[in-house]
Amino acid sequence: MHSDFASLVTKLSGNANAACIFMPGGAVPRVGALLRQPELAATLERIARNGRDEMYTGETARDMVATLQALGGLHTAEDFATAKGEYVTPISGGFRDHLVHQCPPNGQGVIALLLLNVMSGIEVGDDPISLERMHAEIEAGRLTYAARDAWLADPAMAEVPVEQLLSADYAEAVCAAIDPTQAQEREAPLDLPRHESTVYITVVDRDRNACSFINTLFKGFGSGICTPSGVLLTNRAEGFSLDPASPNRIEGGKRPLHTIIPGMVSKGGRVVMPYGVMGGQYHAFGHMQFLTRYFDYGLDIQEAMDTPRFMPDPFEGNVDVESGVSVPLQQQLGGLGHRVTQPSRPIGGSQAIWIDWDEGVLTGGSDPRKDGSAMGY
Repeated sequence: MHSDFASLVTKLSGNANAACIFMPGGAVPRVGALLRQPELAATLERIARNGRDEMYTGETARDMVATLQALGGLHTAEDFATAKGEYVTPISGGFRDHLVHQCPPNGQGVIALLLLNVMSGIEVGDDPISLERMHAEIEAGRLTYAARDAWLADPAMAEVPVEQLLSADYAEAVCAAIDPTQAQEREAPLDLPRHESTVYITVVDRDRNACSFINTLFKGFGSGICTPSGVLLTNRAEGFSLDPASPNRIEGGKRPLHTIIPGMVSKGGRVVMPYGVMGGQYHAFGHMQFLTRYFDYGLDIQEAMDTPRFMPDPFEGNVDVESGVSVPLQQQLGGLGHRVTQPSRPIGGSQAIWIDWDEGVLTGGSDPRKDGSAMGY
């Protein structure tokens, strides 16, 4: 945590409240130091007393509006008062005799399902870290993310062709567009946010109720804007585009493209695995990698997480490849036309719990790339 704080000194220093709270004495806390947030503690106590209205119409809401308006924001008290969540029906797709469930747009769960449909038509082979398999996944990722950027938006304000994207014909067309002998030419860099700093939690209780939950600040310390009441504001609005032709162009009352996607797998009408994969643009691609490694290659939950990862960067066109992939194999990818780069940090993070209904056993896994653990009870 100290390294995360230290890497974001510039962001924290740009806001007086954030600097006061997270850089007491003008510096980030040293390793082992105790960080106190009495302002946030008082805010949480008010929310506990007053319920959700405290966040949307109470003192806390007024504090957030005043903070934003003082910085030139157009937010109003009415914006907060009229905000509401949605109860949605998940979308799902079949994979290896199971159903994979995702949240619908404006999240990118549809792209995770599309990727699974595409990879269902690709020869599996014996090794998930082979030249043929890696090339196929990279090319599938590029093609499906191009579909995401063309179509994915708030379905209340844009047409999102979910059924077409999840059709067998569309998956077959993507498979047919993959050249097994060379990489496709890189598209121009995209005007999309580079999401980071996400937390995923899954829980299964003794009655086998399952929770798949994901939350994010978008980036470390979110927007870097902190209210006097200690509330750190996210910057999810970066999911909007300034391109008037984009389905994610800024409009009032609109939700932006959202990358974070909790997942569940079921079979025979029962949940068998709540799971999640984090990592900014890696989310949908990571769902495909985790599930294919688990179902297609016979890896257990922890092995499916531990196996080296790679990801085609939708911004720059390069392919980030973790160091666990051998240098000769990286060079072979380069021979197919992929511009291989090493990520500055491990790619993504994940957690999952498999429910064995017959044996009454729960098996959990937690990704070593992020903080977290798999715990029983």
